[in-house]
Amino acid sequence: MHTELTERFGIEYPIFGFTPSQHVAAAISRAGGLGVLGCVRFNDPDELDEVLEWMHENTDGKPFGVDVVMPAKIPTEGTQVDLAAMIPPEHKAFVERVLDDLGVPALPDGERVNAGVLGWLHSVARSHVDVAMAHADKYGQIKLIANALGSPPSDVIATSHEHGVAVAALAGAKDHALHHVEAGVDIVIAQGYEGGGHTGEVTSMVLWPELVDAVGHTAPVLAAGGVGSGRQMAAAIALGAQGVWMGTYWLTAAEYQLGVPEGHEGPSTVQQALLAASSRDTVRRRIYSGKPARLLKTRWTEAWDADGAPEPLPMPLQNILVSEAHARISASDDPGVVAMPAGQIVGRCNAITPVAELIADMVSEYEEATARMGKTLEA
Repeated sequence: MHTELTERFGIEYPIFGFTPSQHVAAAISRAGGLGVLGCVRFNDPDELDEVLEWMHENTDGKPFGVDVVMPAKIPTEGTQVDLAAMIPPEHKAFVERVLDDLGVPALPDGERVNAGVLGWLHSVARSHVDVAMAHADKYGQIKLIANALGSPPSDVIATSHEHGVAVAALAGAKDHALHHVEAGVDIVIAQGYEGGGHTGEVTSMVLWPELVDAVGHTAPVLAAGGVGSGRQMAAAIALGAQGVWMGTYWLTAAEYQLGVPEGHEGPSTVQQALLAASSRDTVRRRIYSGKPARLLKTRWTEAWDADGAPEPLPMPLQNILVSEAHARISASDDPGVVAMPAGQIVGRCNAITPVAELIADMVSEYEEATARMGKTLEA
């Protein structure tokens, strides 16, 4: 397959796979796509440094990228203790009450409960950028840095370009895409309403061609939100995108090991929930991060929809509020309670499948779809 972005990154397929799992990201790159490692779960830059080192050792020299979470406007930050003090007592009481009602046990004494929460802070995201740039210089494999919260700050864009790293940013509306291009972003990721995690209000079928028309002559567009098959990839290319950006699709990959206890066999608790979900089993709420994000619908999300539930707090306070709850939920081994971003394409995630097989199936289906379309033009 050949698009502007396969040529630019030296990859076989225009498949960009976002995932918090280094094992999945590495497998995507090895299979011919471009794996993009989500960095928000790393509180400690040294931990990210170790994981990126592992990526270099397990990607056969192929390119990959990283994804950070940082707004263009630098927020005023205090320490995590200062921020925690800003959380209303009634919100804390609500979370404790819901966890008790759902039968979610407390964490063992001394267990770390803040995994990933610091990664939502601007200062920590900047440390992620610094670590990634150091690796880009050392190995030359990191070719892309993506930002989930709009255009990165101008100095981050400039620094990335100085290190030979392209910059991508998610957009859920035309004005967002135009701002990205004006800011110097190289690739616009058109994230449709169906997608998992942070999304806008416009559906993919409408958004993709709208952003291609608006900025495609200046910056290539990646289609995101609801992609989980070769037919959908063919549709994205037909609508003018230069590739696809996928996240939910990889959550039931065989290589996905996050949240799996040592010695555990079979699907993890989160994967069990994903495997059982249909395309109607997601909701778009602010309860995960403080910004609208699509999540798997569970008893946890339903509790926040119930009468008497408080309004979610803004980012990053909501992250801090629910960080321990998420840790407790992850340890509870109850698929009915999980707190997990997931897009509507989760309805196609019906089996635990190796990444290489997932990509091979997509490519095969893409070929079938394009051949079928070609026949419509035959005499």
